[in-house]
Amino acid sequence: MKPSLHLLAVTTAAALLGACTWGIKLDPAGQRVRTAWNGNVGQCRDLGKVTVSVLSRLGPVDRKDVKVRDELEVMARNEAAKMGADTIRPLGEPSNGEQSWEAYACGAASPQPGAAAPTRTPDATPAGQGVQTFPAKDGGG
Repeated sequence: MKPSLHLLAVTTAAALLGACTWGIKLDPAGQRVRTAWNGNVGQCRDLGKVTVSVLSRLGPVDRKDVKVRDELEVMARNEAAKMGADTIRPLGEPSNGEQSWEAYACGAASPQPGAAAPTRTPDATPAGQGVQTFPAKDGGG
């Protein structure tokens, strides 16, 4: 492949990568699962660990970190719902597109359907309250 054609292929792949949605959507059961970013799950029953993964790079192109993190959270919430969980908590930072989460049943601490979603700012969360997040809807992948 000629160098200019190779550059065009890489540029096209990067442009398509920035416009993708990857098909990872929060399902109705996953919408009922909150994310406890501050780790406050003391009154909850531990249901087990969920490990999810997504592509963090496509060839030589790294995907945007925030999009990878959002997709990991969506997948973890969907998987936790299948376990009967209503809360998840990250067990660490994502690494190479993979992240582990702990799933919990917290009962009344679970958000109600249709409730407004707080922003992803754990430092601004009052003590004893978790934060629920939803993926950004910027149309990118």
